[in-house]
Amino acid sequence: MNGKQMPDAKAYSEMVDRLTPKTPKVKGFLRAFWVGGLICALGQAIGALGGALGLSYQQLPMFSASVLVFLGTTLTGVGVYDKIGKYAGAGSIVPITGFANSVCAPAMEFRREGLVLGVGAKLFSIAGPVLSYGISASVIYGLIFWLTEVIG
Repeated sequence: MNGKQMPDAKAYSEMVDRLTPKTPKVKGFLRAFWVGGLICALGQAIGALGGALGLSYQQLPMFSASVLVFLGTTLTGVGVYDKIGKYAGAGSIVPITGFANSVCAPAMEFRREGLVLGVGAKLFSIAGPVLSYGISASVIYGLIFWLTEVIG
C-alpha cells in the first residue's frame, strides 16, 4: 500500500496509548460530583422557596424545574454554562439544566441564520427526540389514567 507498511495491532495500540493525553479521572469525578450536587441542591433550595411562596406540593416540582431550565438557558445564552461544562463535565449535563443547555446551545450557534431557519430549525435538533418521546409517553399515560378513572 503506497510502499508503507501497516503497523500491527499491538504496535498501533501502544502508539495510541503513548500519544493519547492522560486525563485526571479522579479529579474529573470529584468536579462532576460536586457541581452536579450543587445544581441539585440549588433545585432543592428553589423548591423550598416555592414552598415559602405558598405553592402547593403538586406545584413545587414544576416550579423548581421551570426555574432551573430558565437558569440553564440564561447561563447558556451569556456563555457561562459552557465554562461550567468544561470544568464539571458530566456533572453539568445530568441535571435538568444540562437539558436546557442542550436545547439552547444549538439555537445560539445558528442564530445568525435567522429566527426561522437558524434558531427555529436548530432549537430542537438535540432535544427534539427527547421531547417527542416525553410528550408521546405523557399522552399515552394520560389516556391510560383517564380510562382507569372512567372505567373504574
